[in-house]
Amino acid sequence: MKLLRARAVIIAIGGGGFIPARMLRTELKIPILAIALELYDDNTNTRNTTVKKIQWFDETSGIGRNVRGRRVLVMDEVDDTRTTLKFAVEEIMKTNAPAAIAVAVVHNKLKPKDAELPPGITYIAGEEVPDRWNCYPWDAAAYGRDIYAHEALAQQCAGESAGGGAAAGQSTAEAEATRLRGRLAAAESAAEAEAALAANWLAAGCCGSLLVGIGLGLRMNSK
Repeated sequence: MKLLRARAVIIAIGGGGFIPARMLRTELKIPILAIALELYDDNTNTRNTTVKKIQWFDETSGIGRNVRGRRVLVMDEVDDTRTTLKFAVEEIMKTNAPAAIAVAVVHNKLKPKDAELPPGITYIAGEEVPDRWNCYPWDAAAYGRDIYAHEALAQQCAGESAGGGAAAGQSTAEAEATRLRGRLAAAESAAEAEAALAANWLAAGCCGSLLVGIGLGLRMNSK
């Protein structure tokens, strides 16, 4: 596992992916790179016709060297239309050529997507949520609240959800963990078990962190 971590990096999509990525770093213990993409114009509150590449990392120095030929985890806070995630993954594949890419999001909105990820990309969502506008704690001030008012509202939203029945579905993080346990149990040799971990190491590390993050540090409210 130490060898796998030495060959891996998180790429956080700014700005929503920065805080979840930092929380995952505590669990995965791998470095973080930052990129910035723009699909929505904050000045006009309108959607651009295409994703704009605002900021990218330097592959020739520092942590940027850890991408080409290695494993990458792309992190964002929410999978809405999937347009930004698709752009990020394809741009990383084209520009930086990692050995493998996985995508992790805190929340996946249950809605038809405008784009799909390329084949072979591991996808992990901490929780499936309805198609509503998510208000995250780091954006509380933008909605005229401090963090305490945000948390109080988030608790109200959670109570309403609990009263309305079960969650929309099992999170992909939980499902991925179940599949990984099955593969390890079925492995007939140490080599097979190692191969299963190598293929799913991101899922093994991300599942717990994402679910804990939802409960503790990433509680959102929706409208």
